[in-house]
Amino acid sequence: MSRIRLNQDYRNKIANRMRVHLEQEQTQEKEKFFQERESFLDKQNATWELAKQCVTRQYPKDDVKMAHYLQDKYPNVNTIAKDSCFHFGYMKKKDATDDDDKYETKHFDFRLNGDIDGVDRQDDMDSYSPQSRDFAYAYFRDELKAKENCNPDINIEMDNKPSNPHQTKFNDANEKALGFSGGRGNESSHARDWNNDYQLDLIGREYCRDRQIPVSEAEFKTFVIWQQAKGQLIMAHYKWIKSVLTQMKFVKDVVKGYKYLDEALEFAKESNLKIDEAEIIRCNSSGLMIYNPKNAAAMLKSMKNKDQTREEKILARIKYEQEQAQK
Repeated sequence: MSRIRLNQDYRNKIANRMRVHLEQEQTQEKEKFFQERESFLDKQNATWELAKQCVTRQYPKDDVKMAHYLQDKYPNVNTIAKDSCFHFGYMKKKDATDDDDKYETKHFDFRLNGDIDGVDRQDDMDSYSPQSRDFAYAYFRDELKAKENCNPDINIEMDNKPSNPHQTKFNDANEKALGFSGGRGNESSHARDWNNDYQLDLIGREYCRDRQIPVSEAEFKTFVIWQQAKGQLIMAHYKWIKSVLTQMKFVKDVVKGYKYLDEALEFAKESNLKIDEAEIIRCNSSGLMIYNPKNAAAMLKSMKNKDQTREEKILARIKYEQEQAQK
């Protein structure tokens, strides 16, 4: 039997399968990402409880109740509103770098797209830094991967490249899926559900920068550690996917150098990925995963019983990856 020559379509199919395989592999980078992601919500909730204590200390419940009363009674009184971000600060004692005591303050935003650097951007045209968006992409990566036309890894894939329509298309789709855009009619709003859990009634003017809330040095450091945890999740996501992309570049270079299909399949096999030759030949590149019987069956099952909690989705994913590793 004559050997089948590789063409670009076959190379693309093999590369697509290798990308899925590399993402399923249990690596240190992937484990770090999972650890950071699954531990974050506990950090968020614990820090939020501290924030409530600090805010209530500054704005006692009886004062907030009275402000509500006056606002409801008089149409021209508008002094209280819900907020999720705060300026916490403390008087820092002078040290080797400072000649005098100074007030240390940062902006802490508990919303899904809240900043991670402590900078209040209310005056900016673009209110949130790109890293704020990247946190949501990392935390809800599984949910975005499951949605058509979304790509939670797009900003990592486009790292150090000029902004382009390809990136913009996926960012727009991601933000709509997360609920950052789409208005009130957006039924699948992770942002709305997230933000509703982190709101307090505050007395003051419209923006949180007008409310400086004093805290202790220990409390301030706790807020900083929580804010840094958001950055650590972003970095873990970045390092994992960057590792996958580095490997994929090598895979494409290797497969590009092969002349025949059996050479590329042997390379995949030696990389712990068995690909059936007929699978590559008989299907188109976009439908590659569907035409494999096992993958088709798995996809069919995934179309059922879709009303799952986040914990159930995580357990199902872990079970699937364990099964793939055993194979």
